[in-house]
Amino acid sequence: MLVYASSFLSDDERFKFVSLATEKMAKLLKLGFEIVVFKEEVSPIYVYYKSGDGDPIPLYCDKEGHSDMRDIYAALRNMMFVLSFHPKYSALRQMRTMIMRFS
Repeated sequence: MLVYASSFLSDDERFKFVSLATEKMAKLLKLGFEIVVFKEEVSPIYVYYKSGDGDPIPLYCDKEGHSDMRDIYAALRNMMFVLSFHPKYSALRQMRTMIMRFS
């Protein structure tokens, strides 16, 4: 799982919420977790799922920062659940029960 954020947001509270929620989901599913920082001063924080050499799949975008960690985690969990039905991501299908069991 990848978190894309501006280096200007690294001390921001919403960046911490997004990265902690993403890391928690990655640990649950035994997936890699990486933070990708870019130098542009941009407000949104993006979370992607990357499987193999394919393009990353967008899961979450935090533009305003009105969510807490539980809301972000729930959004990620729901997106991973939906993604688990896609035939291209059969590894997630095997984790579907675990995705929905742990909230």
